[in-house]
Amino acid sequence: MTGTVEVTQELGAFLRTRRERLDPSEFGMPRRRQVRRTPGLRREEVAELAGVSIDYIVRLEQGRGLRPSPEVLDALAQALRLAPDERIYLFDLARQRPPDDGKPATVAAPELACLVTTLAPLPAMVINHRYDILTWNSQMSRLLLDFDTLPPRQRNSMWLCLLYPQMCDFYADRERTVREGIAGLRAAWAAHPEDRVLADLIDEFRTGSAEFAELWERRDVRVQGRGSKTMRHPRVGVVTVSFEALIPMQDPDQRLIIYRAADESSQAALDRLAEQ
Repeated sequence: MTGTVEVTQELGAFLRTRRERLDPSEFGMPRRRQVRRTPGLRREEVAELAGVSIDYIVRLEQGRGLRPSPEVLDALAQALRLAPDERIYLFDLARQRPPDDGKPATVAAPELACLVTTLAPLPAMVINHRYDILTWNSQMSRLLLDFDTLPPRQRNSMWLCLLYPQMCDFYADRERTVREGIAGLRAAWAAHPEDRVLADLIDEFRTGSAEFAELWERRDVRVQGRGSKTMRHPRVGVVTVSFEALIPMQDPDQRLIIYRAADESSQAALDRLAEQ
């Protein structure tokens, strides 16, 4: 009970401090005759902006045990102009998971794109939850294929593995690679039910690949954060890499994928690719 009371009081205190830091002049509020005795917006002004009653705002700030719905929390976050981290904090205090904004990353964050380049000579790339390849360094393109030669919609690691003829025999353990990819894609599909592009992509895979259709029906779910892959490269032979998939805190829809050689012969193969 004590923990619940503390969280409720913190929710009220957080809303109050966010309200008090705002400048009324930036909201186009009508001038009132009363002199403002405290900084920031008044409770009635926040209530008007959020579309709730003044009494509701009062009870929230007083920590009187209310549990706002996600819709009300979203309205409050917009009214108080909360930053993304503050919005998440508000939802966490209310024990409500923030609703997905429905805007998957389609371009790599500039900082991640710079990091991918800096990671050379390690092959690296950034993907989103759909497995779209958003950016990559030259080492990754030499190892896999020249992504610049592909239309943007084909720059998807799952699409390439399933439907691109040049990649059909690229992975030595193809069945495991595809199975792990599908298990991660199913997790993404459940986490992003609003993503129509992802749903259409899965439909394309199910229609165009009997392999995908069979494995999809197994309903395996697993996000593969690290592992290894063995590739049959057409120019340098067999290459085995260990990989890490890292999720940036500021861009949680993006995944930084980093490869490194798993053994001496694979390192020698990567070195030969770098010289070409």
